[in-house]
Amino acid sequence: MNRVAIVTGAGTGIGAATARRLAADGLDIVVVGRRSTTLEEVAGGLGGRSLVVVADLGDAAGPGTIVERTLAEFGRIDVIVNNAAVVAESTLDSVTRPAFDEHYAVNVGGPMFLLAQAHDALRRAEDASIINISSSVGSIIKPGTALYGSTKAALEYLTRAWAYELAPDGIRVNAIAPGPVDTPIHATYSDDLASTYADLARRIPLNRMGQPEDVAGWVAFLAGPQSRWTTGTVIHVDGGQVLGLPESAGG
Repeated sequence: MNRVAIVTGAGTGIGAATARRLAADGLDIVVVGRRSTTLEEVAGGLGGRSLVVVADLGDAAGPGTIVERTLAEFGRIDVIVNNAAVVAESTLDSVTRPAFDEHYAVNVGGPMFLLAQAHDALRRAEDASIINISSSVGSIIKPGTALYGSTKAALEYLTRAWAYELAPDGIRVNAIAPGPVDTPIHATYSDDLASTYADLARRIPLNRMGQPEDVAGWVAFLAGPQSRWTTGTVIHVDGGQVLGLPESAGG
């Protein structure tokens, strides 16, 4: 029987690339998101067994629905990729309570309650693996991203806390912190993508935006047997962005 992976935010970008990569590795895939059309397109191209679940991770009923549908279809859960997230630029003077609540409900509450709902099924798996998709802005300061970045810093703390708590159950928990990746999420806060992408690339030592496949490869590694002795770690997949901008030649 194939291992089963739940991938949230699977309709586009990193989530879609991850679903494709894990399917290519022989896993059955549960693609989760808010929009059925994009999810169906991704599922249709996987070539193996898949399940589409339309759910909102920020909704209290969302995590339970995902787990129930997965177990009804496949009878097991081996891997969870917590990729779904919302992001909006904000400053202290502009942040609103609805934006704050949505960011924390989806970016922090989603992974927490999905894992809580799936815990019993995961402890029955031979090598259960949770991969949380964080962000480089969980570690570095980028103006306008305090709200989003703080949720990712929280997710990285939870990664370490869950790794410790769930180790006796044989459940591994790790995180990947991507830098700027060419995905549709940037269009949610920028009206000039060309300028935004140029500015983002300027801040990366390897001098390019990432591609979803750059991250999906690391997800596959953390989901697979090669990383069975790895838990509680945060891997920066960001072209060196976390190193910071170099100082000018003049010092």
